[in-house]
Amino acid sequence: MSSGVAKPGLRERTRRAVHREIAEAGMELFLEQGFEETTIDQIAEAAGISRRSFFRYFATKEDVVLGGLIDRGHRVRSALIARPPEEAPWAAVRAALLALREEPGAGSETELRIGRMLFEAPSLRTRHLEKHLAWQEMLVPELSRRLRTTTNLDGPSADHRATAIIATALTCLDVATETWVHRDGDVPLEDLWDEAVTAVRA
Repeated sequence: MSSGVAKPGLRERTRRAVHREIAEAGMELFLEQGFEETTIDQIAEAAGISRRSFFRYFATKEDVVLGGLIDRGHRVRSALIARPPEEAPWAAVRAALLALREEPGAGSETELRIGRMLFEAPSLRTRHLEKHLAWQEMLVPELSRRLRTTTNLDGPSADHRATAIIATALTCLDVATETWVHRDGDVPLEDLWDEAVTAVRA
């Protein structure tokens, strides 16, 4: 039985496969020799493509590391949409973010090494913050809709409150992730996030 969802064509599947291969080749080099020390030419050579072809798939070297972050934001949004409508805003946001911790590789040594790289490379850290603003744009409308549905807030008030909650939640995620990296992952990231949120809301 058909699911009703159109499958991507051969060209799109090929593009995704090449994109994934470049990203995997780049990440392997970054983790082996460092982000700053790795060049685009090295990534292209490792992936078996030209430098020109690299730029058909990635605008910058930073996007090799952070390109998947937007997709993760969409997954958080989907998880937030799926939460029970009567659930409190903070509980719904927490559950949506925790959905990422159930994915393969969460909490692994590789994730820890990638986290270190994010905080050690200034250009990566800057782009990472830009990507989180994109998450905010994805998540605020959904949380605002939930607030309007479950409270008497009007549109502007719901938007204001939703923006404050999402911005704070993502800032706490950044703080928790940095602490998690500095502590070599000895405390679960979700516990550190909870501690950060408790400190802000106390």
